[in-house]
Amino acid sequence: MTPPDALVRVLRGAVDLHCHSGPSPFPRELTHVEAAEDGDRLEMRAILVKSHHHITVMDLLAMRDGLAKVGTRAFGGIALNSQVGGINPYAVAMALRMGGRAVWFPTFSSGRHIACHPEGDGFPTAAVPVPSAQVDFTDDAGELIPEVYDVLDHVIEAGALLSGGHNTPELITQLFTAAKERGVRRMVINHPNFVIGADPEQCLELVGLGAYVEHEWGMYDPQGYRKWDPKQLMDWIERIGPEHTVLASDLGQAGRPRPVDALLRVAAALLDLGLPERDLQRMVRDNPSFLLGLDD
Repeated sequence: MTPPDALVRVLRGAVDLHCHSGPSPFPRELTHVEAAEDGDRLEMRAILVKSHHHITVMDLLAMRDGLAKVGTRAFGGIALNSQVGGINPYAVAMALRMGGRAVWFPTFSSGRHIACHPEGDGFPTAAVPVPSAQVDFTDDAGELIPEVYDVLDHVIEAGALLSGGHNTPELITQLFTAAKERGVRRMVINHPNFVIGADPEQCLELVGLGAYVEHEWGMYDPQGYRKWDPKQLMDWIERIGPEHTVLASDLGQAGRPRPVDALLRVAAALLDLGLPERDLQRMVRDNPSFLLGLDD
């Protein structure tokens, strides 16, 4: 798909904070190098590649030669699912000190995700069967376990991004409250209306703690896998405000559109609905650039 010149101008410098390129135990449409090359079609500034299973920083280091030829930079991080030992400060320290930029609290190992997807380890479709277990980060009294504070300290040391993962709004609020008190500067709640089940009022509470609300453009793509109405996304943007909103792809899975193709369609739809170009740039370029620490 050839990007229209007008959209290239608006979207130039975009940053995708939720790219599911590979390798991964789940089937992937793109490698990390191919995802960065895809970003070059829009002169994207960067992508953040995410795996539910392993530290993506190591993938990127192994692909260093290929990535050096691409204009779009690629960054990695760690998701605190059972495959890395859950809330594991040692794995977090290694990932961030090796150049990682993000820590996602449990995604498919969260109790909330498991309740929404009881089919288990095969979510969404496993190319390689990988055993997993639920990861909790509160104790029997409902208090955050000590390891959480160690993880937060590593996030602060690295100036990294903290994601609430696929947890309930209440748990994410508890986590982000502690993170703010500790001194974390960059926080995001991913796809609040998918799995997590957060409403706008709960998201505004998180915004009050300094968090950004991330919506996935892959879910609003008319050729995508969910095909939600872009008007619904506009409603969220108007309620939360573009200054507190981030748009990211959540794409890279086998059989789904390439991130840039989906962004072009969703961006065009939002502009047609009356979204100002400046607000779109804020959500796809400025806010994610801050969250990834690109201007520090």
